[in-house]
Amino acid sequence: MRQIYVTFLLAMLAVSAFAQTGKVMDNLSVPSKLLKSERKYAIYLPPDYATSERSYPVLYLLHGAGDDHTGWVQFGEVLNITDKAIREGTATPMIIVMPDADTGRRGYFNDVKGDWNYEDFFFQELMPHVEKKFRIKANKRFRAVAGLSMGGGGTFMYALHHPELFSSACPLSASAGPITVEDAKKNLLRNNPDIQDSTVTNYYNRHSALALINNIKEDQKKAIRWYIDCGDDDFLYEGNSLVHIAMKKKEIPHEFRIREGAHNWTYWRESLPKVLEFVSQAFHQY
Repeated sequence: MRQIYVTFLLAMLAVSAFAQTGKVMDNLSVPSKLLKSERKYAIYLPPDYATSERSYPVLYLLHGAGDDHTGWVQFGEVLNITDKAIREGTATPMIIVMPDADTGRRGYFNDVKGDWNYEDFFFQELMPHVEKKFRIKANKRFRAVAGLSMGGGGTFMYALHHPELFSSACPLSASAGPITVEDAKKNLLRNNPDIQDSTVTNYYNRHSALALINNIKEDQKKAIRWYIDCGDDDFLYEGNSLVHIAMKKKEIPHEFRIREGAHNWTYWRESLPKVLEFVSQAFHQY
């Protein structure tokens, strides 16, 4: 009888451990003086967050154009995918922060006119807010950034602008920015008909992944661990391939993956487990 009870107890403990899940909150907000508004964000907390007192590494996970902070929650299935990766040991427990970059204006960068400074908000207001509010290990080794499409562009820019802040960056199907200064001018003229050529050049040098890579300092080439992933039928394939070639020429270490697939959530849901594994390699010690 005792043996049956012990076996039953062990089975129940195993079921309980297996059933333990993380938690997602997708209606949080932070007041922004820079953007003069309340800015929404979603957050994933790992299964043991409520029962432990430890601090966790953090992944900033950026959505694409047309979505908001709930995109990775609703369509990307971040809760189930991350729980599974942690349970199977391919990812370490981490906090995932998903900000909204589609309210008021769309995008992760400072506007060329200087009247909508989203990138400044991200680093000066959002990041300090969440890293104080939640038990986050607030240093480079335990911080990563990833995102899809427009958020892949944000991933490139944030990591290249601030290599001192992130250990890993994972652009997925990324909008890598204008390929040439002429492309940048064409894009900017749509909303800024009187824009000056010097402003276009400055914008290109700061918001083109190719320009940033070609101008990278020697001592920054190994500052970030890169994982770049794009489908073979993706309309952004060219830009990602050119970034890969530029990185090869500059001898910047990176992982570059072309898989079968297009610009859709089926592709990105398959990308997320590898992203979690890749950033966890730095969060651990590889």
